[in-house]
Amino acid sequence: MPADLQSAPIGRSGNLPRLPTIASPLAGCGAVPPGRAPGARGAPPSSTPQHPQHAGGTPVASESSFDVVSKLDRQEVDNALNQAAKEIAQRYDFKGTGASVEWSGTEAIAMSANSEERVKAVLDVLQTKLIKRGVSLKALDAGEPRLSGKEYRLDASLKEGLSQEDAKKIGKIVRDEGPKGVKTQVTGDELRVSAKSRDDLQAVIALLKGADLDVALQFVNYR
Repeated sequence: MPADLQSAPIGRSGNLPRLPTIASPLAGCGAVPPGRAPGARGAPPSSTPQHPQHAGGTPVASESSFDVVSKLDRQEVDNALNQAAKEIAQRYDFKGTGASVEWSGTEAIAMSANSEERVKAVLDVLQTKLIKRGVSLKALDAGEPRLSGKEYRLDASLKEGLSQEDAKKIGKIVRDEGPKGVKTQVTGDELRVSAKSRDDLQAVIALLKGADLDVALQFVNYR
């Protein structure tokens, strides 16, 4: 048998002899890391976004903002109504007057008594309980007592959300009396107030808290 066709001898352990390692033709060439062009040196380009800058190289200042809303905590209103009804049922001066306070649907409260004076007293009890529960009386639009059969009735509706008229009025106050550069935008039943300075936003909040408005305001989503 020719020498080049002879089988390699098997070792004593019965295993085939270890073959010599053949060097890869790519060894020493250096792999090109992802994101770097062949032949380029140094670290690959960073993917971290850079902050926007003005032409002069100064970073652009981002705006801060908050929303002016008029929200109603209905759970607290319900708590106040239940407390008012309990007090009216227990007080001596309401005995025999038919005085009551209860929900009328989901957006109004109905009060009744046998006289105009007593139904107004029912309203006073309800208002006191609302204040103690942290509900602004601006959220309660109470009507006038009216005679219905043998009793006097008084209805009060709940107000929630900024109307377009209220939002425009608040926006005008901010533009006329607030810091310069503050912007307002009506979005549904809310008003977005934005400015580059957080101090200006704090000044607007203080301004609106002292304004003579017919609607209860809250300031939310400060960002």
